[in-house]
Amino acid sequence: MAVGTYHGSVHNGLLQPPAARWAEAVARVGVPAVVTRATSFLVDFLPILRRTLTRTGFVIDHIHYYADALKPWIARRERWPSFLIRRDPRDISRIWVLEPEGQHYLEIPYRTLSHPAVTLWEQRQALAKLRQQGREQVDESALFRMIGQMREIVTSAQKATRKARRDADRRQHLKTSARPDKPVPPDTDIADPQADNLPPAKPFDQIEEW
Repeated sequence: MAVGTYHGSVHNGLLQPPAARWAEAVARVGVPAVVTRATSFLVDFLPILRRTLTRTGFVIDHIHYYADALKPWIARRERWPSFLIRRDPRDISRIWVLEPEGQHYLEIPYRTLSHPAVTLWEQRQALAKLRQQGREQVDESALFRMIGQMREIVTSAQKATRKARRDADRRQHLKTSARPDKPVPPDTDIADPQADNLPPAKPFDQIEEW
């Protein structure tokens, strides 16, 4: 409703409704291109890398990438010194390689498909930890083992945090609950006002012996 009102009202800068200006532009140059392939559109905005193609695919940051679709290129890899590659830092489990003709991108996954999808940040953190341990040569298996250990630490910390929060909530109930007043003992010095009106106790006239 608000959008329709805006496009149908006279714009202060345009001095006419935005809808009318749009109609004029379409009549003059035609309808603008619309994104029909979301993935291709995304790839065009991803960071660019350049790597040489080897017999086993591409290697980026100690991680191997391979697909059977690379075989024709591998057989003629001497013709191309490097390939243009795009990678999403939020998920480096796959890369997009521009064809040598420069027309289309080819999606290439991990060579080891059992590896989990990870972020570039996780990869760099794991690599830094391995370096701190004195590992000069880092292989792919060690890298993913470290990522798994890092994730386990995060998961354990999250569980501990949730447990601590639940325990704190339970203790909060104890703080807000009203404590019962301490019972007041009866005052033994106060005499019963009806005691003076009672007749004196009489001894038994006869006590039967057993």
